[in-house]
Order: sequence, then C-alpha cells, then structure tokens
Amino acid sequence: MPQALRYTLISIRDLLVSFGPFIVLGVLLLAVAYWWLEPNPPKTVILAAGPAQSAYDEFAKKYVTALKASGIDVKVISTQGSSENLQLLRDGKADIGFVQGGTGEPDADDQLKLQTLGSLFLEPIWLFYRQDAAQRLLPGKPEERKLSSLTQLAGWRVNVGTAGSGVPNLMGNLLESNRVEMQSVTLTKLDQTPATMALLSSETDAIVFASAPESLMVQMLLQTPDIKLMDFVQSEAYSRRFTFLSPAVLPRGVVDLSLDNPPQELHLAGPTTSLIARNETHPALLQLFTHAAHQIHGTAGWFNRSNEYPNAGRDELPLAKEAERYLKNGPPLLQRYLSFWMANLIERMWVALGIIIAILLPLSRVLPPLYQFRVRSRIFRWYAQLRDIEYRDKKADADRHDELLQELENLDNKVERIKIPLSYADELYALRNNIQLVRSRLQRN
Repeated sequence: MPQALRYTLISIRDLLVSFGPFIVLGVLLLAVAYWWLEPNPPKTVILAAGPAQSAYDEFAKKYVTALKASGIDVKVISTQGSSENLQLLRDGKADIGFVQGGTGEPDADDQLKLQTLGSLFLEPIWLFYRQDAAQRLLPGKPEERKLSSLTQLAGWRVNVGTAGSGVPNLMGNLLESNRVEMQSVTLTKLDQTPATMALLSSETDAIVFASAPESLMVQMLLQTPDIKLMDFVQSEAYSRRFTFLSPAVLPRGVVDLSLDNPPQELHLAGPTTSLIARNETHPALLQLFTHAAHQIHGTAGWFNRSNEYPNAGRDELPLAKEAERYLKNGPPLLQRYLSFWMANLIERMWVALGIIIAILLPLSRVLPPLYQFRVRSRIFRWYAQLRDIEYRDKKADADRHDELLQELENLDNKVERIKIPLSYADELYALRNNIQLVRSRLQRN
C-alpha cells in the first residue's frame, strides 16, 4: 500500500473513531424524530366515491391517476352516494370521500373527527321529466304545460334515488318546504341506471339527480328527445332558505350549440360537493388530494369560471390546515422543484432538524479537542516511560546502564511503529529526538 494512502486511511480512521459517538447520536435523534413525526404517508388511501357511471365515479378515476404519479395507490370504494360516503368516513372505513352539502343530519362528532379539503363543484338538482307526462298531469294549454315548481308534482311518479345517495333526504326537505303532501307523490328509490331505464320506458314520470354535469346519465338525458329538464325559477329563494344550496344557471345552448340545446336559460339549484377526510388521514395525503383537486376541478365548466374551485365557500366542517395553506399560497415551494416524497420529508422534518442541530452544535465544539487528544495521546504516553528511564539512570549503578540502554532501544523500536496523521508528525519526531537525547546521556555515563 502506498505510504500516502496509508496515512490518509489512518486520518480517516481517527476521525471516525473520534466523531463516531457524535454521528451515532445524530442518527439516533433523527430516527426518533422520524418515528415521532411520521413524515412519509402510507402508500395506500381509501376513497369513497359513488355508483358506476356517476360523476363521483368519473372524478375518482382522475384522482387515481393524479396520485399514482406521486406513488400513492388510491383504492376506490363504489357506494350508493353521498350519505353512504359520510357514514363510511364516520365509521373509519374510508380515509377520504365525496360528500354533498346538507347530506344527513348534523352530527356533533363530525366536527371532531372530520375535516374538509374545500368545495369541489356544484351538483345541481336535475329533475328530468317526460314531456308526455307533463301534458297528461299538468293543467293549462298544451304549450304551457311545463314543470317549473315542485308544487306541480302532486300525482307524479318520481324516482329520488337510493337512500345512500342523499337525494331522498334532500328532496324530502324541498317538498316539505313547498308544502307538498308526501302521500300525493309516488316516490321510488331506484338506482340511477334502472331509474333512467324506467323513465325512458314511461314507468316513471320524473327522475331526480343531484350530480355534476360530467355524469354520463345527465349528459345522455339532456340530449334525449321528449325528456325535459325542470326550470327552478325560484333557485335564488332555495339558496336563501337552505344554506347548503347555491343557485346556478344552465346557459342557453351549452349542451349543444348547433342544436341550441337547451333553447333557453334554465335556473337550477344544488349543493356543492366537498372532499371530506378523517382527521387521522396523513397530512401529506391531504396536500396531494388538495393539489389534485385544483388540477381536476380548477378548470372552467358549465357552472363555474376557471380557478373558482376548490374553495372554502359553503363548507359545513372545519377546513384542513393543509387545504387552507394550499388555497391561499398554492403548492408548497419545495414541491414545485423536488419530488413529492423528498419535498414532504424536508417540509415535515425541518423543525426536528433545527432542534437536533441546536442540540448537537454545542457538542460539536468538543470534537476537535477530542480528536487532537486521541492522536497526541499515542505519542505522549511514551514520554512517561522515557522519563522513567532517565530518572532510573540517575540512581542506577554503572553496570545497569546497558540494561537501561536496551530498554530505551525497545522503546525506540515501538515508537517507530506508531502511525499518526501527517499533520502530527512533528510531535512524533520530537519524541524520537528526545529518545536520542536520553540515549546520548546514557552512553556518556
């Protein structure tokens, strides 16, 4: 082995031995901080969505794709809708879910267990009805027989969706506010697909959805001949009576400009849907979902302008801190330049790193003296033997000088084998010079 390399390895060994306890302490503190903070989220999250072909189902697929890019596997649970999603969140069987405003009765525990990531989109109440049913059931001239008020539903067969969707509860409140006797309306609770088939086959007179326009069923019914959409002319009044409802306008021709569908503006009202998460859901996952929500729902649509959603306008639950920061400041600075996992690790560990540095910094001041002491101790411990030989020489008889010279020679041989960093070679040579000095004195005697 080259001599220069040998001395380099000696220096590295001494540094590792001297700095080793300091490094071990630092690693131990980092491990404790990592265990305590849990900076990295689980790689699987459960999302409660909705029935097949619903807007919830379509949006869930987009969240799966968006979070997959960050290494997160989103497990989607198909449900009946908003009410079932809320119950799954309450029971801890889902981490995040789509929930309409006004779903279910308020629960005091929800304020403690759940939090919102903001409103995502408006879900208007789509009340589709058969034109021939209006001609048969509504009074007046044939051209005036259009559904424009819930009070006109007496005697109609109306499907309000499954109990898990939240629409039956919503429609019950709206009918009650219009003083419509529940016995006067035949309400059915079929799922979306069989309910739509029943409407098209005249088994049902009307069907109610509360869904985003991205729903395939909504898109199909808007373009189906002889199927009309109720104009909620009192939409503003509904929004004042029910705080979770918002008024909306379906612009003329927005469905199909070439066919001028719809032929006039239609007024709608509906709740906004939010992403609701359990408080135990990892904060980093909330950041990812909020970022994905901005990408998925931030574009302009039929009822909103660009970047209008997500927002914290009509949320009934506390807004998550991660969502609040994102809505105010956008994505975290580090996540704009680093991968999600690295940025998240730094963001969540920097406080702990500051504390660890504050602890280790004073300790680091003793390391250079410790390293110096370790290296120099290899040299200085031989001075004790050298001084002992010199002291015994002064009291020894003449016939013992040869014995002391031999002892001194052994000492010199041991010193020659001492390996120290080159920066401390001057002290080694000083020791050897002192050994030679003592040898000269012994030889003169």
